[in-house]
Amino acid sequence: MNRRDVIGALSATAASAAMPWSARAGGAVSPEAAQLYDRAFVFDANLGPPIQEKFPYPKASLDLVRQSGVTAVKTSLGGIDASFEDAVGEIAVFQHAFEAYPEMFLQVRKHSDFADAKREKRMGVILSFESVSMLEDKVDRIELFRGLGVRVMQLNYNKASPFGTGVLGDPHAGLTALGHKAVAAMNTQGVAIDISHSNETTSFDVLKASATPPLITHAGCAAIHPHPRNKSDTLLRAVAQKGGVVGIYDLPYLAASPKQPTLDDYMAHMLHALNICGEDHVGIGSDSSLAAFDVSEAGMADFHADEAHRQRIGVAAPEEDRPPYVIGLNTPRRSEVIADALLKRGYKPRAVEKVLGLNFTDALGRIWQT
Repeated sequence: MNRRDVIGALSATAASAAMPWSARAGGAVSPEAAQLYDRAFVFDANLGPPIQEKFPYPKASLDLVRQSGVTAVKTSLGGIDASFEDAVGEIAVFQHAFEAYPEMFLQVRKHSDFADAKREKRMGVILSFESVSMLEDKVDRIELFRGLGVRVMQLNYNKASPFGTGVLGDPHAGLTALGHKAVAAMNTQGVAIDISHSNETTSFDVLKASATPPLITHAGCAAIHPHPRNKSDTLLRAVAQKGGVVGIYDLPYLAASPKQPTLDDYMAHMLHALNICGEDHVGIGSDSSLAAFDVSEAGMADFHADEAHRQRIGVAAPEEDRPPYVIGLNTPRRSEVIADALLKRGYKPRAVEKVLGLNFTDALGRIWQT
């Protein structure tokens, strides 16, 4: 489990649900943005829904889902180091939620599920892995987890894995021999490959080896702020040319420490990605939870405790000295604020709808071929 996991962590959800929706949206948006957001397919490529082990769910959690306006999310399970058994257990928690609240959640296993989620006003949820600790070095587990509904997987977290190397590992180390087998297995199984945490060498190896376009579901642009988790223009352009999509995240790596990034910092990355990749290849991947980040004393204490743990085990990235949110986007309706900002900067409504969700859902449909 990582700091953005939300299973069993509903204090922020409850606090967020108590706030007026105008405040949670970071202030008023234009009528044009509000109307566009209501009709759009809103997809966040790395966002945690308020799913927990304990039933029944608090009313605040269910209200949060209903009122967020988010149509579907890809959510990361297994944290940074989950065992096989722990990953299966976490999937079971989500499966239980899908069964207990069928009017609220829809597990997305195929492209047509997206349309069903929008029509039925349910939140579609794609299960994904950010690390590969639960796979160990067993490529056949890709098929097993695909059968359990995991439709997006990475090859590594921030450091090296049996398959490839992360952004904090050896910059010259790339896709391993086993990694090539994993890529082939993901292609065969229709599992999307996410290179958000891969270093540039591994990323380009995947681009060359994969028959389907890899995705960068949550990252920033190195040209705006140089950071290991932010991607070079060369890589961004290559992902777009392969047919992939790049999601811009809400993390503090958008700006230099000690500044807490703002909406303007976020939009600098978003606009740069649009300029490099084109309007068909950029989306939103908050790398957050649906609920607003809890900035209370208790919430910050939890953040510092988790950050200390990440530092101890060696997976913390540089500049993890600020909490993971963007001023102006710390709201369940963050995508509505982004839509408003894009419209104000001259982007056409159709381009904004692509960024809000259509680019990622179209790419996933091509990758899954279902």
